Amino acid sequence: MRKHTKLDWGRMLGHLSPYNLKKAALYLRHFGVKGFLAKLNDRFEYSEVSYEQWRSENLPAQEELERQRRWKPKEKKRYSIVVPLYRTPEKFLRRMIESVQEQTYGEWELCLADASPCGEKKEETELTAVIREYRKTDGRIKYCVLESNAGISANTNRAVKMASGDYLCFLDHDDFLAPEALYEFAAAAQRKPQAGVFYSDEDKVSADGTEYFQPHFKPDFNQDLLRSNNYICHFLCVDRELAQRAGLFDEAFDGAQDYDFIFRCTELAKEIVHVPKVLYHWRVHSSSTSDNPFSKDYAYEAGRRAIEAHLARCGLKGRVERRREPGFYRVIYETQGRPSVSVVIPNKDHREDLDQCLKSLWDKTTYPEYEIIVVENNSTEPETFAYYKAAEQEAARRGKTLKIVRWPGSGFNYPQINNFGVEKAGGEYIVLLNNDVTVITEGWIEEFLSVCQRPGTGAAGARLYYPDNTIQHAGIIIGIGGVAGSLFTGMPAAQSGYMNKAALLQDLSAVTAACMMVKKSVYEEVGGMDAAFSVAFNDVDLCLRIREKGYLIVYDPYVEMYHHESKTRGTEDTKEKIRRFQSEIELMRSRWIKILKEGDPYYNPNFSLKTWKYELKH
Repeated sequence: MRKHTKLDWGRMLGHLSPYNLKKAALYLRHFGVKGFLAKLNDRFEYSEVSYEQWRSENLPAQEELERQRRWKPKEKKRYSIVVPLYRTPEKFLRRMIESVQEQTYGEWELCLADASPCGEKKEETELTAVIREYRKTDGRIKYCVLESNAGISANTNRAVKMASGDYLCFLDHDDFLAPEALYEFAAAAQRKPQAGVFYSDEDKVSADGTEYFQPHFKPDFNQDLLRSNNYICHFLCVDRELAQRAGLFDEAFDGAQDYDFIFRCTELAKEIVHVPKVLYHWRVHSSSTSDNPFSKDYAYEAGRRAIEAHLARCGLKGRVERRREPGFYRVIYETQGRPSVSVVIPNKDHREDLDQCLKSLWDKTTYPEYEIIVVENNSTEPETFAYYKAAEQEAARRGKTLKIVRWPGSGFNYPQINNFGVEKAGGEYIVLLNNDVTVITEGWIEEFLSVCQRPGTGAAGARLYYPDNTIQHAGIIIGIGGVAGSLFTGMPAAQSGYMNKAALLQDLSAVTAACMMVKKSVYEEVGGMDAAFSVAFNDVDLCLRIREKGYLIVYDPYVEMYHHESKTRGTEDTKEKIRRFQSEIELMRSRWIKILKEGDPYYNPNFSLKTWKYELKH
């Protein structure tokens, strides 16, 4: 087990500033001492490479910016940058406008709708003179003064009316863009002509514009993550016709109007493109949400309603709860009917582990329609068979269904054993479960079913802990450690990780079969587990083949269990085992070379694959 790294207090103290002290006080008041310390760990422990260092190494060189300015696309598209203004401080306004003028892709227009209070001349506000100054030398800047401040949605829609471009880009009046932002979107649009929505990575910048921090490196489009948090946010670009069909901004969701708009646009888009580069700088100052995330409760409530409206449009039944972290949510889907579930547990001896596993299932499982199938795999201890009889008697006494089936093969082949168990299963849904797993969450089957029953979902995996309450599994990323690896291994269970990723329902490329629910029809459709992976990577390969068929693999952190990882099969400590493990690595690499080369779509390419904690690549 990997030892968890403790918080580096020296490094943390080095980040102290009036801003961070203020933020710390807010978090301490909201989360309490224990929660605050967990958040502090999340904030400071993850990257050995500082963002300042990373940024200095990854800024485009002047030669690259010049190359972008000379670029001649096959079809030149215009980008309308939409900005509603309201009493924008002059220095912020100037920086925003100049960041647009600095774009290396020049086919743009800047649409400014000013809702600031008017002066004596009703057609002017305190911002008019500044904007007039820029418009004298740049005809791409459009400007109108609104009759009144009708709210952020209405003001934005008024700015959109000025737009004539092929795409709409949304920029807040106090933020600014990286000079390559529009070029990166235009280049992506040329590669993906069917795409209707584009978004990028982002960071935050101090009020004086000198310090860049808290980068948000995002995954490619992730529907379940979007329902947990508006991770797309900035920098958003939408095909103008698609935006019109989606209905632009709805003032009923003011405060989370962008969240609602993103849902409606992504529901209609044929393709959604993520540009994994920091193209947007979100300014932190006293009146911004980024400075005090607890200051606008109405916005988070509007976000909750935006998710509910999205679910209704998608025909999904469920309720949305706000998590303690501002801007993060949990969707609790309704379980449809009472489908049968089969829990398949391979076992060879280790009766104490199995006994602990079975008792936790019987004691903690609240769902009535389930059976347990123990697949006996060449046990040699007489006590094991005596235990099977005792377990069957205990199951009968409790009114539970327990079947002991004997796999006819020899040796150990995890896929063949599980496939045999699934053949004997009568459930519509299968839970693949290791014999060294014990249940924590009482309503775990209901929770799994609520996710797996959704159209388009193939399988779901749990959040697993070591007995010392550190994380063993919080989803799997392809490429970590060379082939595939679990996220956040060794992190204390109280922590939620980078951008709360360990604690959010989200789509991933793979989850562990130590505790996985899969639709039996999907399992059969892909042919079950591949026996070529006798010990390692069989679950990863299964998940990738399920995804290849177009189904989602969902990491569900609301199913929690303890797991004594690999306790029953031992380590790779013989020449034969090492040779077998190497052959399975080579098979994975040859079969899934495309995703290994291109990168896991659910893991930002700016993160290192040498660790499992969202550490910046150096």
